[in-house]
Amino acid sequence: MAIHDMADMDMGNMDMGGMSMGGDMGTINKAYARHYWNFIAASVALFIIIRIVNSVMYWSSIDYAGQKHTPEIGYPQLYVPIRNLTWLTPPPMSHIILLLIYWAVIIYITFKDAVIHDANLVERIGYRSAWVTVTQVPLLYLLASRTNVIALITGTSYERLNWLHRWAARTVLVTTTLHGFCFFAGWVESEIVDIELSMMKMVKYGLGAWGVLLWVNLTSFKPLRSVAYEAFVIQHILAAAIFLWLVHVHIPASARYNVWFAVAAFCFDRVFRLGLSFWRNIKLRPKRSCCQGGQWIGHQTQLSPVGESITVLTIKDVHFKWRTGQHLYLWLPKVAPFEAHPYTIASAHQIPETCVCNSIQLVVRSHSGFSKRLNQFARRQEAMGMKQSLTALIIGPYGNPPRWDVFETLVLISASTGASYTLPILESVLNPKKGTCTKRIDFLLTSRQGEEVRFYHERLQEAVKKAKLAGIELVVHIAVTGDGQLGAISSTTFPSSSTSSTNEKKTLEEEVKVSVSTEGIVQPLMGRSRMDLSETSSDSHIHHSASRPDVAKFIRTAVEVTGGETGIVVCGGQSLVTTVRASVAKLSDERAVHKGTGAQGIYLHVEEYCF
Repeated sequence: MAIHDMADMDMGNMDMGGMSMGGDMGTINKAYARHYWNFIAASVALFIIIRIVNSVMYWSSIDYAGQKHTPEIGYPQLYVPIRNLTWLTPPPMSHIILLLIYWAVIIYITFKDAVIHDANLVERIGYRSAWVTVTQVPLLYLLASRTNVIALITGTSYERLNWLHRWAARTVLVTTTLHGFCFFAGWVESEIVDIELSMMKMVKYGLGAWGVLLWVNLTSFKPLRSVAYEAFVIQHILAAAIFLWLVHVHIPASARYNVWFAVAAFCFDRVFRLGLSFWRNIKLRPKRSCCQGGQWIGHQTQLSPVGESITVLTIKDVHFKWRTGQHLYLWLPKVAPFEAHPYTIASAHQIPETCVCNSIQLVVRSHSGFSKRLNQFARRQEAMGMKQSLTALIIGPYGNPPRWDVFETLVLISASTGASYTLPILESVLNPKKGTCTKRIDFLLTSRQGEEVRFYHERLQEAVKKAKLAGIELVVHIAVTGDGQLGAISSTTFPSSSTSSTNEKKTLEEEVKVSVSTEGIVQPLMGRSRMDLSETSSDSHIHHSASRPDVAKFIRTAVEVTGGETGIVVCGGQSLVTTVRASVAKLSDERAVHKGTGAQGIYLHVEEYCF
């Protein structure tokens, strides 16, 4: 983003096309811009090597999980528990380490060979920071794409790189500000600010690009983007397009390949999405005879409201396969004509008694905007006695989750509708296509409202039965922490033929009588050992509680009895996620994992739902 000094009107002394002061410095600036992409390429290559090694280790031995995944140093995460300030919670340690490496590279290429104490020092840094800024632009658009080339190559998923997209954008804002400040300071010293602004249109375009970038960064902070998420997405896309145009007209022709690189990434993503949308939603030969969901365009979708907080969608005749832990984008033109929203696929198999063809379920919790309108629509249809179905268009599935059946012990922790992620994992392990290493599973579901749990309760009962048949020890803990909400799940029909029915109801009645402190904080109940839990309900494997669970003790109890690798999966809000991260890091350190003690490894997989 070059802006030359108006004190020297001799354009021959400045290589504006090279965004440099000309001569050797222009060549050096271009070289350091190439070094940046050499670093990106080397990083991607490193992840490819890791991916290949992991694949080899998997095929050579199924007992590989603890050696495969992120070291425990990446697990810890501080949490800011102050109300309305939780968004200030810093990233986990693994992200911080990667950011520090990235910033070290940016600082190096910004100042290397540019810090020479002479009259052109400030101007030289201004030109260098211009190159550093524009060379980062393509990475922003690559990381923002759902069809993310970096994610595809490294074997991860686009949403797991979104945090890097945001932090890269903040880094670009810093280098852009440095670029503009260097030149503006020189103009102030030479008293030519008015001349620059009036005569050089490129200066105005540069200031405009900086303003758009500042706006995008400010509105991307969680408090602002959560106010009206749909509006945020629309303005974010528009701002991204305007920013590219402003950069294009601001920089010289020799640097515009960076803009076209970003445009190519943006267009490729959009074209791929469009093609995938046609492939998933247009059927030339719909099988109406054997599936009541068969239709030419889209998918027949049944809506089932669960109170005012949840809407369950059953999408019929889905002609693609998916893996547990993947998600898709849902578009309901009748409810929201111009909005598509991501939701976890909440089923790991065909849903019985809905359709003989392939069906999937989504569980949508009502917040505001689309999810709230969807729930209101479903309840209106139900109240009017009308058929609660409409046509849905879907794009996906997205995501690259790991295999879950390679761990001897699985600990699944979720809050509220986070069970839409963990429950299918449980069901997939209990219904393996091939053999499984899993011998025991501990499942924890916590929620404030009983109606949110009631939807999952029946499937958990079925899971307990299947676990017994599969020879897998499964213990389920359900904690409903809202005042008087535990009774909301007691209306769930318990199998009369089950010998555990009486014990389960008795356990439920006993555990409702849990004391609550005057501040409204529920006292922990999960302090009992596994042996105590077994004695409380010898036949039932579903334990109910009205108290807030001690997550750290729950994890420790499961891990300490394991004889092999342990996989821990958590899906919930920031508070639960940070608690689990801290607990796993502490426990791993205590067990001296990978320090020559022979203790087995612990793998943590995190899914944090947020706007």
